[in-house]
Amino acid sequence: MKDYNAGSYINQGYYKSFQPSLINKQWIIENMEVLQLLSKADRELGRLDMYSNYIPNINMFISMHVLKEATQSSKIEGTQTKIEEALLEKEDVPLDKRDDWEEIQNYILAMESAIKALGRLPFSSRLIRDTHKILLQGVRGKARQPGEFRRSQNWIGGATINDATFIPPVHKSIQELMSDLEKFLHNEEIFFPELLKVALVHYQFETIHPFLDGNGRVGRLMITLYLVKKGILKKPILYLSDFLETHRRLYYENLMRVRDKNDLSQWFKFFLVGVIETSKKGIATFDSILQLQKQVEIKLQTLGSRAANAQKITNYLYQRPSINAEKVSETAKISLPSAYKLIADLEKLEILKEITGGQRGRVYVFDRYIQLFQ
Repeated sequence: MKDYNAGSYINQGYYKSFQPSLINKQWIIENMEVLQLLSKADRELGRLDMYSNYIPNINMFISMHVLKEATQSSKIEGTQTKIEEALLEKEDVPLDKRDDWEEIQNYILAMESAIKALGRLPFSSRLIRDTHKILLQGVRGKARQPGEFRRSQNWIGGATINDATFIPPVHKSIQELMSDLEKFLHNEEIFFPELLKVALVHYQFETIHPFLDGNGRVGRLMITLYLVKKGILKKPILYLSDFLETHRRLYYENLMRVRDKNDLSQWFKFFLVGVIETSKKGIATFDSILQLQKQVEIKLQTLGSRAANAQKITNYLYQRPSINAEKVSETAKISLPSAYKLIADLEKLEILKEITGGQRGRVYVFDRYIQLFQ
């Protein structure tokens, strides 16, 4: 990558936009540190994927991984919603936090819809636009062309374009740039390791910034979608937003370093370290889930005849660890008075914890399980 040229700044009158170079070409990787990290990242990602085969009912836990990703990815953009708040029903969310809550729910819907669509659609601009449309539907960005590539100039940072941190390419070049990105993704004639390919695509997408809003969230979501589509992951269980949020300053600095200094190797190294650390954390989380499951099963056996209904509730809680009496009644198919008795049993066993503090509209959470994702 010695001769790599990220692009150039183009004078647009009173500002300069950045025009990235096309990426659909043959690449030569010579940096041994990148190759060493790539080997380690492949191993750790393989371990995480293999580990997922041994987790019974793994689909039960994926929704919590998606929820965590939704809160962390949105947090990078300034949305301040905790996992516990994201689990609430809309009517239980304070009005001043409802906009943030709705953006989290849209992210979850966008991810779930995109994963389903991968079965019938290639990883393409169409899939990206469809995902973006769901992400911005009915929330603060709803007036910013959801599902459409922008038709005007945008910028990153700063109140106006004059004091922007970065100004992406002019809108007239977006079709060409996104077409080039898509061709690179599907080009089977050139060899390029998949993890480096998705790292480069993420950088290029964020540099193109093809939408007026939601580019960061869509760009981070694309990483997981690509790994699933290519069969590198059987299930969507790797999400980098937690790592990127923790190292937010470095994340943005490394993206800018590519544009300003043509230093793609540093971006690759940062990205691969993120894959390594996130894979290790994923395995540790699954280990903790298995241990918690065993502990919960032992506790439930103490409930005698009520254990079967309690098991139904805990199975529900692994997917959505927030519940009320009405949902307990519906899930276990028991009367409301029986539901309250079952809740009391689960509180005594420290499986459920009440979080509202009120006498009515009580909400209970599987607190120990939620903590595994924080």
